[in-house]
Amino acid sequence: MSHTVHPYSHRLGTIRDWKSRWFAVNSKYREFLKGDILLREHLEKKLKGMYVSGVEIERGAKTIRVVITTSRPGIIIGRNGESAEKLRKDINTFLNRNKLSTGQELKLDVEEIKSPESNAMIVAMLMAEGLEKRMPFRRVMKQTVEKVMANRGVEGVKIYLGGRLGGADMARSETLKKGRIPLQTIRADIDYAEYRATIPQGDLGIKVWIYRGEIFNKEK
Repeated sequence: MSHTVHPYSHRLGTIRDWKSRWFAVNSKYREFLKGDILLREHLEKKLKGMYVSGVEIERGAKTIRVVITTSRPGIIIGRNGESAEKLRKDINTFLNRNKLSTGQELKLDVEEIKSPESNAMIVAMLMAEGLEKRMPFRRVMKQTVEKVMANRGVEGVKIYLGGRLGGADMARSETLKKGRIPLQTIRADIDYAEYRATIPQGDLGIKVWIYRGEIFNKEK
């Protein structure tokens, strides 16, 4: 029997790159790994509700670069870049406070997601927003699938929802799928995300798979 593998890690080195990229690193693996994990957790809490899809960290010999991908860059950058500068100072303070700073210069980049409806994390966040507003879960799932499939380039979508659905006493799960999701095809561009919606009855788990066609090596 096959094992269930995270769609992202399954494709590392072929069509996906690492979310932490280090250059010229000598014997500081443990400190850098701890720093990257803590910094990601800190930014996820701080930027909650700003539709941040992911945080990538690049470490060089003299600089550390943090790349934030979001569907609403204007909120993070702010007027004349004020919010971005404030966030940069906050990251520096966080690194110094937790003794994670290595004296490297910090650079902050904010990248815009051109098509938010074909990004799994943004879709999961939008679903969580609808569920937290007490919308019926079946309607949320159906509308989300239709929205995602309306995008050009999306060939399949699958949504899983688990927990006390509709305020029921017993937890259960529902899955809705449209199109193809070839999980075992390595060149298949499958975006995957997990998110949590908090409702009065407890937390609901959301999983989203979006298939955006196959990626081939352009040189070949």
